[in-house]
Amino acid sequence: MKSATAIRESGSDRLFMFAVYGFLSLFGVLIFYPLYFILISSFSSAEAVIRGDVWLWPIDPTLIAYESVLKYPMIWSSFRNSIFYAAAGTLVSVSLTVMMGYPLSRQTFVGRGMLIWLILFAMMFSGGLIPFYILVKSLGMLNTPWAMIIPGALSSYSVIIAKTFFQSTISNELYNAAEIDGCSDIRFITSIVLPLSKPIIAVLALWAAVGSWNSYFGALIFLSEKNLFPLQLILREILVLNSISNSSFNMSPELLRRMEEIRTLLKYALIVVTSVPILLLFPFIQKHFIKGVMIGSLKE
Repeated sequence: MKSATAIRESGSDRLFMFAVYGFLSLFGVLIFYPLYFILISSFSSAEAVIRGDVWLWPIDPTLIAYESVLKYPMIWSSFRNSIFYAAAGTLVSVSLTVMMGYPLSRQTFVGRGMLIWLILFAMMFSGGLIPFYILVKSLGMLNTPWAMIIPGALSSYSVIIAKTFFQSTISNELYNAAEIDGCSDIRFITSIVLPLSKPIIAVLALWAAVGSWNSYFGALIFLSEKNLFPLQLILREILVLNSISNSSFNMSPELLRRMEEIRTLLKYALIVVTSVPILLLFPFIQKHFIKGVMIGSLKE
């Protein structure tokens, strides 16, 4: 005996759902296939990739691309640099964002309105690259790891998101109750605010980590010593600066073809190597990230 009456879908409803699932499946394939193509190309022979024979699986599987990447002298040092820049940059960025976003969420904070307007102004307008470079140089951060950590540590957009989360999650009643019980501001932040803020902290951490890991323009501008280069700058050096130069015209066609094959394999292998750490990080914070990005979309 059925405990409930099943709701029968009409033909138009089933057709609509079929169209929705079909569209989502097509959209998923369009997103997933380029990533899959890069992966199988990194394991295929260079000749097969250049001919365009690689579509669904590796052709003439080989590990020569990864062997070449791991033998490149600057890969390991740049990989360590990128990990340090991403970890330190994420820690500094999340700390500063929380320390600025939480006070702005309190209605009793003096000067709150003026600071919010200044943050919005900074989010819409910039002084430009040259003043930015002069500022970093005047602070003595050129050719130091701090040039990759401090200048981009605080994002106006992240501060606004953090402020919105604190304002909607940490109510004034909760703060007043803690204050009546004799809870200090520091104790309130460490014991109540931060445990309740795991979703927004996860969002801010992932944004900062991905931005720091993928960044190369700052290193290109502020760093000239190779021992400080991040992985992305080494990737650029391999793929761009090692392209065919004027001296290549003196090389034989066979050597030029071989160089082009090596560059092709290195390109795909390096993309995989640089993407794996971030892809491995996301599953651990996926639950909090999904909850955090929904800030302001639902109202209970």
